[in-house]
Amino acid sequence: MRELESFIYKISSPQKIVITTHHKPDADALGSSLGLANFLKKKGHEVTVITPSDYPSFLHWMKGNSEVINFEDKTQQSKAASIINEATMIFCLDFSCPKRMQDMQDLVEKSHAYKVNIDHHQDPKDFTDFQYLSTKAAATCELVYELIVEIGDKNLIDKDIAECLYAGIMTDTGGFRHPNTTKNVHMITAELIGIGADNSKISRLIYDTNSINRLKFIGFAITRRLVIMEDLKTAFFAISKKDLRKYNSQTGDTEGLVNYALSLGGIKIAALFTEREDGVKISFRSTEDVAVNKFAATHFDGGGHKNASGGKSSLSLDDTTEKFQKLIKENYNILFNQAELIHEKN
Repeated sequence: MRELESFIYKISSPQKIVITTHHKPDADALGSSLGLANFLKKKGHEVTVITPSDYPSFLHWMKGNSEVINFEDKTQQSKAASIINEATMIFCLDFSCPKRMQDMQDLVEKSHAYKVNIDHHQDPKDFTDFQYLSTKAAATCELVYELIVEIGDKNLIDKDIAECLYAGIMTDTGGFRHPNTTKNVHMITAELIGIGADNSKISRLIYDTNSINRLKFIGFAITRRLVIMEDLKTAFFAISKKDLRKYNSQTGDTEGLVNYALSLGGIKIAALFTEREDGVKISFRSTEDVAVNKFAATHFDGGGHKNASGGKSSLSLDDTTEKFQKLIKENYNILFNQAELIHEKN
């Protein structure tokens, strides 16, 4: 409680605020960042959102997008570093471990600013002065809304803020399909719609805004890069750098691809392996009764939520997928016993 009081006192006077999030921000990361930024600006603060990297173009509609600084942009790094060094407050949103900031980590950690962490991921690290955390929350946008309400400023949430927050909650619940879609989620999104969030517009902008190259890439991935391990209830995509170049892939083009594998009947674990310049990026998904977060943490230097986790590999793409298939076979009983027990009870 004293930490909350200290936070409220801190934002009661004008501050130089930096808001940042994890590398390759998704809708929850950017929505919580811009939603909070727009709110804090209304309270009279000087606010800059600095992202560790670029993010999908289908998120560019959010208010404040044009003012976001991309730290990976070499022409912006000096400016970003200066703003971080001068900041009196730094908000870290939608990540539980500083390394998720990648190249920004050192600057943020060395800053003497008062730091705030708002997040809903598992196993949070204690690296800030004030933490507003809940692993029960479906999205960081949910927590940003609750924090604004808790400090008594719900009246400052306008249409633009509501739409940023709605976007993050909508996507992190898989369009309100995932098990994390709670009563609280529906109550908050109802409030956001009541404030003015256009839910159908947001859904269209995020889910139904594709380039021809992206549609061709998805078709190619499903027909040529999908591997089904039917006896192990597992399916995965392996996407090479060559594949990405062939379809002129942009940031966000692989978003949601892993869900096509999980949608197959009988499949309980899905993975997407994407070859990048700095290694293989991995996305894991699973059905409600199978946990993939510990598997990701133990074997692929990752983690996340029970049914949606990430990881990485320094091995080649082929070696990584070979390792994955071997691990699934070796850990089959551990991964699926829980699922089978739940099935038997039902």
